[in-house]
Amino acid sequence: MHIAMIGTGYVGLVSGACLADFGHHVTCIDKDAAKIAKIRAGVMPIWEPGLEALVKSNIERGRLEFTGELADLIEARYAGAMLQIAVRHNRHGGSEILNRSRDPAAQPNDDRRSHRQKGQKQ
Repeated sequence: MHIAMIGTGYVGLVSGACLADFGHHVTCIDKDAAKIAKIRAGVMPIWEPGLEALVKSNIERGRLEFTGELADLIEARYAGAMLQIAVRHNRHGGSEILNRSRDPAAQPNDDRRSHRQKGQKQ
């Protein structure tokens, strides 16, 4: 199965690496080109036990790749796409989506809409 993971923060990177390790082909996208370059070079932006080895092995197996271009995902056929959304839990047990201006994972969604407006297929 081909899966697109939008965002390479804690949720996106860990989920993408795990899904790739299960045998799926995963493409992670992030607007932060410096973060993508570091991940490709084996430098993880977060710490999670075993994550570095998991990412490295799945990149080598061709099951995990990274891009900064949303158009790469729009033109490809994927079985599913997952969007990483930053959520803050409050002391009353509820949760709220963080301000989009502080959440780079939500920004590619705006790009997706602009591609559709330019006549690309949904």
